[in-house]
Formats: sequence, C-alpha cells, structure tokens
Amino acid sequence: MSQDRVIIFDTTLRDGEQSPGCSMNQDEKLKVARQLARLGVDVIEAGFPISSPGDFESVKRVATEIEGPVICGLARALEKDIRRAGEALAPAKRRRIHTFIATSDVHVEKKLRMSREQVIQAAVRSVQLAKTFTDDVEFSPEDAGRTGIDYMIEICLAAVEAGATTLNIPDTVGYCSAQQYGERIAQLAAALPKDKAIIISTHCHNDLGMAVANSLAGVVNGARQVECTINGIGERAGNCSLEEVVMNLKVRHDYYRVGTSINTREIYRTSRLVSQITGSVVQPNKAIVGANAFAHEAGIHQDGILKERTTYEIMRPDDVGWVGEHLVMGKHSGRHAFATRLAALGFDNLSDEQLNRAFDQFKVLCDRKKEVYDDDLYAIVEVELTQAPSAFTLEFLEAETGTDRTPHCRVRVKKDSEERAAEATGDGPVDAAYKAIERAVGIETRLVDYHIEAVTGGQDALGRVNVTIAAGDKTAKGTGASTDVVIASALAFLNAANRLRLLQEAANGAAKGNEP
Repeated sequence: MSQDRVIIFDTTLRDGEQSPGCSMNQDEKLKVARQLARLGVDVIEAGFPISSPGDFESVKRVATEIEGPVICGLARALEKDIRRAGEALAPAKRRRIHTFIATSDVHVEKKLRMSREQVIQAAVRSVQLAKTFTDDVEFSPEDAGRTGIDYMIEICLAAVEAGATTLNIPDTVGYCSAQQYGERIAQLAAALPKDKAIIISTHCHNDLGMAVANSLAGVVNGARQVECTINGIGERAGNCSLEEVVMNLKVRHDYYRVGTSINTREIYRTSRLVSQITGSVVQPNKAIVGANAFAHEAGIHQDGILKERTTYEIMRPDDVGWVGEHLVMGKHSGRHAFATRLAALGFDNLSDEQLNRAFDQFKVLCDRKKEVYDDDLYAIVEVELTQAPSAFTLEFLEAETGTDRTPHCRVRVKKDSEERAAEATGDGPVDAAYKAIERAVGIETRLVDYHIEAVTGGQDALGRVNVTIAAGDKTAKGTGASTDVVIASALAFLNAANRLRLLQEAANGAAKGNEP
C-alpha cells in the first residue's frame, strides 16, 4: 500500500443504511453500489449478512454484479456471522470480511459480560476463521475511542498475529477530540510490527460534529484508510462524510500530502442518488454537495467572484460534478436530444420504458414551465427511477379547498387494466389526497415524514416531495415531482404506498413459505 494514497472504504450500504428511515431494498442497494464503483471507492461495505435474509441476498448480489471495488461484509466475532459473511461474499472477485468485537469497559462489562482475555480470544478466533474465506480480513475493536489505549493495542496486535490485514479504530459514539483520536492512531502505528504491511483505518461518528476532523487527524497520524458514507448518513448524527474527507485531501494536498482514487466529478451525482433513494434530504448549507455550497449572495462576495473566482471559491463547482441550474431544453426538443442530455447528466442506463415515461413527463413540464433546467431533469428521472414495479399510477386528481370549506379530493388510480376511484376529506388538500389514495389502493398507513422543496427558482418551479409512510413494522419512502405541490405530494405518497404494498406482499409470502 502506497503511503501517499488513502483507501476510501464506503459504508453507505451498511452503516449509512442503519440511519433511521434510510433502509434500501436490493435493487436500490445495487444502484448505489454501481454508482460507488463509478465514483471510484476502493471498498464497498455492502451489508451485514447475518442480520437478515434480505441483507444476505443484497450482499450476495453486490458481490456477484459489482466489479472493481473490494466487496466487504460485516460480521460479529461469532462463527455463525463469519460463515454467513463468507457465503454471501463468495461470488466477489475481491472480497473482505470485517469482523468486530467491543472493547471499552462499559461494553465488555455491561454488554458482553466477558473477561478481557475472553474478548481477545474471541477476536483471534474470528480473524482466524475469516482467513479461511479470504486473505483480506479487517478487525475492529468496537468503541475503541473509549477503550484504554494499552488494551486497544493489545487486542489489535493479537488480531494481526491471527492474520488481520487492516485494523480499524472506531470512534463508535463520536466521543474523541481530534487531538486525542490522532494520538490514538499514532500510538497504534508505533506499536505495529515493522515486518507486516498493516493498514490502519478510521471509522468516526459525528455525535459531537467531529467525524471528519477526527478522520483527518487519523490520516495525519498514519491511518491510510477512511471509512465514510455518502452525505455523512448513518446512525444518530451520522458518519464521516465521504465527500468532505475526499475534498479536504484534494484541496489541501499541500498539507495532507496524500490523495485518493476518487473521481471527484462523480461526487454530486452520487450524493443526489443516495438522497433520492433514502429520502434523506441534504441540508442546503452542507459542505461540498449542499444547494448553497457554491452560492454567493453577499455583494462583496459576488464582486470578488466576478473579478477572480479564487477570492471566495477554494474549489470549482465542476470539480465535484455540481451542475447548478443550466437552461438546457424546451418544448421543441425531441426524444433524441432528451436522451442525449440525460446521458450527459449520468443517466445512461435507463430502459426504453423508463426513458419513454420520463420523456412524457418532460413534455408535460415544458407546457407548464417557460424554462427547463438540468435540476428539473434530475427530478423527473429520479422520480421515474424510484417507481416500484407492478405499481398503481395516478390517472386523475382533483382537489378542492378554501378558507370556508373542508378540503376534499377525488383520485383515480390504475394498475394494468384495473382502475380504482376514491374520494376523501382532510385537514388540507394534501391530507385529503393521501386519504383518498389509501382508499383507492386499499392500504392504511401513517405519515412518518413529509418534505417539500423547490427544485429550481421562480414561481413555476418544479416542486419535489419526499415522504415516508409506515404500516405496522414496515416503512417505505416515496418521491414525486410536479409544478403543482398537491400533485407532487400525491405522486410521492402513491410511490411510497406501492413500495409498502410490495413489502407487505413479500412478508406475507415469506410467512406462508415458513408454514409447516
């Protein structure tokens, strides 16, 4: 491993997906994995195979279909976990098993209820077993940030002796300061045997907003792998943000003196894909990929930018693939021009059916808007890509509301040749539309989250709505876009309802399959 390059270990599909409401189905995980490969990540942690049959199949599909990055599966320091991970990863040309066990006092004494020597023995056994499936084995002492440094080094050295090739030091609860975390990495590096090429990795959480700073402190002190997620998604306050770490190393190469293999021009596209699939909206002031990341409102800033870009921009928008709002097409544009523009934006793998439906939506939008921007096209295609198979489509919607009347909505939905109509009243036109769709589709839900944003500026802006709905223990997300916010809301809700219905059908089928 070259000391002037940092391995980017992406855990969006594992740790990122553990973020509340960010779960993905198999097809969605595969889409993200393909884009991560295009982005150029070195390792994709595809999931936690023992956690569920669905996660096992997702890891196996990624291992089967994705080439380029190392495909990794997570496993506790348990025989059943490691064997399950080995089975799921078997199809991968390049594979890694990442095994872990907790090492901090509170975890050892309260959670594991084991002696420290027993924890070391379990770590050694797990690494040795993992080595029978792959030569590439990573070991993590969970909650290393709160583990005594002597014990942390002791268990890491034991893991290396057992065959681990990567040592990951997780700040599992985001407790460390940057100086403390850097010192921890430096002390481990000094203790490692000089005759073995062992990679030290960082895995930092953002509970105190220090995930990126701590990861970079680790790199300064000898870590040559960073574990991170797209948009920094993850449990609680999230994980280290891939785009922030990568661009720090690129923009401040004069300081860090190390680089990555990331194609930074794919960063923005990857961010949008993960946001669209998970329904986790990127905050406008988010570094690198937020809507305001390259916006300049203050007059002094605008004047400086016009005179010399570098007065207020330390990187160019196109360095990360940020396209902004470029006027591209109008109502006279044909299907070929539409397809060509989508390919330029990165949507070059649409089926003919998806392309036709997206083009139809584009034509409808052209009749409603004077100007169509790249962001409008992104919204159209992102909605199309989230459509569940065998889905109900919205054929008709009429909503009535006013200051002195109860909001009322009528809808008609269609699936194949079947049409269903329903109507309902509600607290507002959106609520009425959701109740009417529930009746038409035949499903009862509760609204978990609702978010609306203007895709572009102006009174005719396309509105994009993301919703999360639930029924029982099943949760689904949906996306919709329209210049009419009620229609956009209805499309998003119907998208989510279709997904929820499929989840319920799959669960019912699995239950029947398990009957004696």
